[in-house]
Amino acid sequence: MTHLRSPFSRIIASFIFISSIVSAQHTCGQQKKKRHHKTAATTDAPVFHFKTVIIDAGHGGKDPGAHGAYSKEKNVTLSIAKKLRTALTEQIPSLNVVMTRTTDNFVELHRRDEIASENKGNLFISIHCNSNAEMPTQDRGVLLLVYGFHRKEEQYEAIRENASIYIEKDYKEQYNGYGSNGAVNAIVLSAFQQKFRKQCISFAELVNKEFKKEDGRHSLGVKEQGVLVLQQSAMPAVLIETGFINNPKDEAYLNSSEGQAEIVQSIIRAIKKYKAELEDNK
Repeated sequence: MTHLRSPFSRIIASFIFISSIVSAQHTCGQQKKKRHHKTAATTDAPVFHFKTVIIDAGHGGKDPGAHGAYSKEKNVTLSIAKKLRTALTEQIPSLNVVMTRTTDNFVELHRRDEIASENKGNLFISIHCNSNAEMPTQDRGVLLLVYGFHRKEEQYEAIRENASIYIEKDYKEQYNGYGSNGAVNAIVLSAFQQKFRKQCISFAELVNKEFKKEDGRHSLGVKEQGVLVLQQSAMPAVLIETGFINNPKDEAYLNSSEGQAEIVQSIIRAIKKYKAELEDNK
């Protein structure tokens, strides 16, 4: 049996690895300035390539997620994720697209991040549906989440999305005491994720703009929340709440072919702009 390291040790290892890359890139940059008379062909400076996107369909299997009058979050997210994979492959063939699940199966949160890391992802996109305690609710629209710590009363979405871990076996060991004694780990992970904070917010704002401008969707904006599936990502990561599944109009939109197609195309337009911005700045 393969021994799995704890998320704490995995994230420390990743932090050290990526820090060494950043340090190496900085050194190469300094050396390049000193040897400015040399041509580009004779330098060894690393070139960044945005080439792998991880698509995470939220929930699955024994974890249905939220539900509306007739549909479950796990099915809606998988349908959108599959359409996004197909469209990305067709429209940006240079990208490698990896999904954390392709069927109605339960994938633990830490395993989703392992899949992303194993495939050397450059961007992690987690697809979800929003909900609240009302049935039905008047709340509607999209919401973009990036990882961050805020006051407890501002963490509703994070608490709801993190509830999936309680279905998992040995979740206290896997998540280093989440909800009880994980303070030290949280500090380390917070520092690690700060390396990607600017990129996370940049991509989330691009997606949000596309939803509002092109699709005319109501938006709750971009929020920083302590979402575990984003916390352990060793890359820029954004969770997209595509709409309130317990709002009748949003539920109909989320389950329609037209609605899912609009969501997919808005995400793709944002990816194209994000990719161009990254590569223009390198």
